[in-house]
Amino acid sequence: MIVEFASWLDKLTPPAPATPPMRPSRYVVVSRRAENSDTVTLLLRPVDHPIPTPLPGQFTMLYAYGVGEVPVSISGISDAVDPRDQVLVHTIRAVGAVTRALCEVFPGDMLGVRGPFGTDWHVAGADGRDMLIVAGGIGLAPLRPVLLTALALRARYDRVVLLAGARSPADLIFSRELDIWRSRGADVRVTVDHGHDRWAGRVGLVTELIGDAIADPAGTAAFVCGPEIMMRLAAETLVTCGVPAAGIRVSLERNMRCGTALCGHCQLGPLLLCRDGPVVGYDQAAPLVAIEEL
Repeated sequence: MIVEFASWLDKLTPPAPATPPMRPSRYVVVSRRAENSDTVTLLLRPVDHPIPTPLPGQFTMLYAYGVGEVPVSISGISDAVDPRDQVLVHTIRAVGAVTRALCEVFPGDMLGVRGPFGTDWHVAGADGRDMLIVAGGIGLAPLRPVLLTALALRARYDRVVLLAGARSPADLIFSRELDIWRSRGADVRVTVDHGHDRWAGRVGLVTELIGDAIADPAGTAAFVCGPEIMMRLAAETLVTCGVPAAGIRVSLERNMRCGTALCGHCQLGPLLLCRDGPVVGYDQAAPLVAIEEL
């Protein structure tokens, strides 16, 4: 009877995950590439327990041993039959103690990874529509998987347009990839806030590129990421141009600590962004980002 009860109880109890959500899995740095003076792209391979395959727009908690952990959006992932061959790509800007420690690692160093957490860009929802990607600064990192997915499935979208802005030419990220994306069918337009004598490109805010980039407002799916004020202005411009607010997705940022909706640090109105975000529709985000200091 005891054996039968135990068997019945096992059927009701879900199996424990391979790695508890608060315990980092070990990943080894296999590649490090400097994007500019304060931003690096790291390729990470699992050592013991690979995390589940992330979706474009999700983030992980990256742990620098002995320093701390921070949320970092995933800027790419390699497909692999064997999960142990999976490679995560993270693009990180050094803005604090933990991100500086992460930017200073080299191949062979070990980092901890928790996740993936949060909502995704829902790229499949753009099938049959124009895809417009609007990125400001480091915001291009979370949007890179959207662009790579669109280019891999190019026939599904009428147009694929990337509008990328940065403070200066020296602040651009993925500059080596821009021409590759163009050659694969993306309409890539770049602007900087401040140019220099050797800069032959456009100077101005990325939001100023939006009007000319929209051919069919009702048939446009827009993905926006960057500083919050840039996202708000970009989304307002898109709506003014006729793109429905429900067709605009933005990635919101708050102080995330746990990644599992337990600590409440990432609360934005009714949302806990590590669970209900970071990616949300602008129809949901608009009343929240309009409130100062919320």
